[in-house]
Amino acid sequence: MELEEMKGLWENMSEELDRQKLLTDKMVLEMTRQKYRDKLGQISLPETVGTIICFAMAAYALFNFAKLDTWYLALCGIISIAFCLVLPILSLKSIDRMKKIDFGKNSYRESLIQYAKEKDRFIKVQKAGYYLGFVFSLAVLPVAGKLMRGKDLFLDAKLWIWYIPLALIFHFLFSKWVWKHYSSIAKGAQNLLKELKD
Repeated sequence: MELEEMKGLWENMSEELDRQKLLTDKMVLEMTRQKYRDKLGQISLPETVGTIICFAMAAYALFNFAKLDTWYLALCGIISIAFCLVLPILSLKSIDRMKKIDFGKNSYRESLIQYAKEKDRFIKVQKAGYYLGFVFSLAVLPVAGKLMRGKDLFLDAKLWIWYIPLALIFHFLFSKWVWKHYSSIAKGAQNLLKELKD
């Protein structure tokens, strides 16, 4: 075999290896992108279901708002409706912004910076939901009592003695569980981005 033939074969093999490496890199990138979306889907699905429930609650309260016939029931209704409309929208928007990070087009560094920024935004929304959730826990019961049973629960002092502590404890424990779950998923998504560097 002549030197020129060997040289040509070597170049063909080198080109073939480069094509295979490029194909492998694209496959790894696509697999990572899918894993990333799946991780964020573990947050997005429960948030979407929660949003549907919140919108249904807000719609029910809005259609029956006239039944909230005292100023304090109307105030509780406004707080409940605002919570059920605003917070879920903000939460879904922040998740969507994390999902839209295109680490195939961006550099590794840009992707991590953008992810960190969007993750911080998501965490701020979750923290706002956590603290406002205490207020919501106290506002929603009188609204539900009036709309579903026709009772003004502000007039039942015994109910508030056990309801307030139970509502606050439940809210605290549930929020802690959700926060732990979401933090774990967000960290997993960030780790997937870090794997791209390797």
